[in-house]
Amino acid sequence: MAAVEFRHVDVMFGKASKQSFELLDQGKTRNEILAKTGAVLGVADASLAVEEGTICVLMGLSGSGKSSLLRCVNGLNKVSRGELLIAHKGGFVDMAKISESQLLELRRDRIAMVFQQFGLLPWCSVRENVGFGLDVKGIPKEEIKRITDEKLALVNLSDWADKKVDELSGGMQQRVGLARAFATDADILLMDEPFSALDPLIRDRLQDELLELQKSLKRTIIFVSHDLNEALKLGNQIVIMEGGRIIQAGSARDIIFKPANEYVRRFVANINPLNVLYAGVLMRPLAQFTREQNQLVLDSGWTLSLDAQGKVSTLHHQGQAHDLHAVDYDVWMKDVVEICQNNDKPLLVTQAGEVVGVICHKDILQSLLRQAELNSDMPM
Repeated sequence: MAAVEFRHVDVMFGKASKQSFELLDQGKTRNEILAKTGAVLGVADASLAVEEGTICVLMGLSGSGKSSLLRCVNGLNKVSRGELLIAHKGGFVDMAKISESQLLELRRDRIAMVFQQFGLLPWCSVRENVGFGLDVKGIPKEEIKRITDEKLALVNLSDWADKKVDELSGGMQQRVGLARAFATDADILLMDEPFSALDPLIRDRLQDELLELQKSLKRTIIFVSHDLNEALKLGNQIVIMEGGRIIQAGSARDIIFKPANEYVRRFVANINPLNVLYAGVLMRPLAQFTREQNQLVLDSGWTLSLDAQGKVSTLHHQGQAHDLHAVDYDVWMKDVVEICQNNDKPLLVTQAGEVVGVICHKDILQSLLRQAELNSDMPM
């Protein structure tokens, strides 16, 4: 079930007029609309469903419309045309037609936002910052303390509860922002480049922490990023935008292996292959190996014996039997590499319990070479 659904959403800033939308419907660009009407196109005809409990990452170059789209979800940007449906109390609320009281309720109870520059109150303690939204709701102080202590423990900041926020590092301050968002118990979290101002090592650690928290909290998260490797690491769904328009939306594998156009191909050209390649891409299907009676001939003297039903039974090297090692079809390349570092045997690949292919060490190297060739072929 979708927690947030955009249906042909347009966002126009400034002097939006009938002519602005007519030009938009004619397929005119942002610059053409601006030149003729003075209106600035933020989002154009965006249709997207974000499922409950998933992380959707909005990506694109600066000015692509990703933050403009995100800010529609909590009403910071007004929907000019279309529908933006938020699941709420067993039904849906349309942000394009929402009343002031409904908007206040959603911001208070249903949607929380984590900002790039933390947005903390420097004169307050860490605990007071985390409990700020609860205090606004009028929740009793004893309950606020219980909730804030629980959320601070969740982000490993219990020992810093009574410190002022300016005594904390940037990474710790960002964790305070996360704890404050979690404290509201909001089901939908909006995160606008929350880690981009941090050092790479701190950013990587916070990404890991967010994924670990998501395992237990299962929030619906819409996350804006300009870092593709971050998007591939975090996102169940990745959305590529350009000029206010959604160019492609799908899983990491859809984006990498089935790019919608040349813009997306160039956008993903220089990614770390460890973050996108997986066992199903690395392997060679069983049918590609030479079969001699009841054996498949692999590389470097390795063979696989097949039983009467044609299923893999044993692994041999120069006549000596060895244990079988297998990984699932969907296992990421970095995990395959870690296994192969300590194991010189061919690795079986399984799907739905059946052996469907084999990864030999040279298959990993060949996949890296193919990725490098793809990148070098990209136009600049």
